[in-house]
Amino acid sequence: MKKDEIQTFVLPSGLRIVHVPTTSPVAWVGLAVNVGSRDDGEGQAGLAHFVEHTIFKGTTRRRAWHINNRMERVGGELNAYTTKECTTLYTVFPSKHLSRAVELLADLVLNSVFPEAELERELDVVLEEAASYRDSPADAVFDDFEDVLFAGSSLGHNILGIEEDLRMLTGAHCRAYLEHFFTPCNMVLFSVGDYDAARLARLAERHFAALRRTDHASARSLPVATVPTSRTVEMGLHQSHTVTGARVAGMYSEERYALSLLSNILAGPGMNSLLNVQLRERRGLVYTVETSLALYQDCGALVIYFGCDHDKTPRAMRLVDHTIDHIAQGGITARQLDLHKRQLCGQMLVSGDSSEATAMGAGRSVLYYDHVTPLSEAIDHINAVTPEQLATAARQLAPALRTTLTLR
Repeated sequence: MKKDEIQTFVLPSGLRIVHVPTTSPVAWVGLAVNVGSRDDGEGQAGLAHFVEHTIFKGTTRRRAWHINNRMERVGGELNAYTTKECTTLYTVFPSKHLSRAVELLADLVLNSVFPEAELERELDVVLEEAASYRDSPADAVFDDFEDVLFAGSSLGHNILGIEEDLRMLTGAHCRAYLEHFFTPCNMVLFSVGDYDAARLARLAERHFAALRRTDHASARSLPVATVPTSRTVEMGLHQSHTVTGARVAGMYSEERYALSLLSNILAGPGMNSLLNVQLRERRGLVYTVETSLALYQDCGALVIYFGCDHDKTPRAMRLVDHTIDHIAQGGITARQLDLHKRQLCGQMLVSGDSSEATAMGAGRSVLYYDHVTPLSEAIDHINAVTPEQLATAARQLAPALRTTLTLR
């Protein structure tokens, strides 16, 4: 990467742009949009994900085949993904084709028509994806858990949606969704490539000039707190799949650094995570154990997943409780904490050392924080976490505060 600083600027329409200069001949350009499955309307579960699929199915200028081949013909790729709160459209390509990439993204946002015939074909693809997901209990248990943890909120439902709602969606629904959410102030155009920001700005201003949609106030509301519960669902499975966790603070809270560190200590990707050592390596109780920390704009969820034989679930859960209590009682020494920090910061450096991670991270950072947080700054925050802050984070996972779901 060049030593040039990351550059951000705003078009007259309000569209924010962030560019990260590199020396690579490969570039990444995309749009991060502040909308996801959380924003699916009543009776429209799965709309955000469905739009992500069908936005490539035709514009007033191109048919689906031409859209799919526009970047592939120069060796590039065009893709998209949807989360609970964000939709991302992006393309990776040889950097000399920047103009082609920016123009195509603008065409999709401004001119998608969602032809009914194409929607009918794509519906089968989406339904098959949803069915395949439900056929994997290790995946499905997370969605079922969030339905309990965020009961009564759109944060709970599966990103892929439900069949009854999906079958009711039309091109009109998709076009209205695009008009409502894909607006200048609700999006960020992100770029990583070997070209100057001025050129990117000129191209963006030219191709997105017609983007004059009215921005709308967010209709999101903080999910009502639910009473912690524990339930087991008998499904005739060969193994048990358990998720246990609690609601925590969201992406704007200073607690997020202690929570990230706690998640990594408990069951991060390292084989030396506490729960992996206690449950798998020493005792052979589980075949996998992992944590996930989801930070939304107004709340979050820190959860632990483990899969094991039915009769081993109670003992595995007792060890989870014991490990969390050990941290909550200040059982992590200063030296151990320093080692855990070093490991997490190293993981952050390694995972961030790619153009894809840089591009996606820059887009999300400007979308939610209005600036790009340097990796060094995030590492400084991790290193500043105190033993007391870590213990406080762990106390949020006390058994009485956790919701637990087991599919077996």
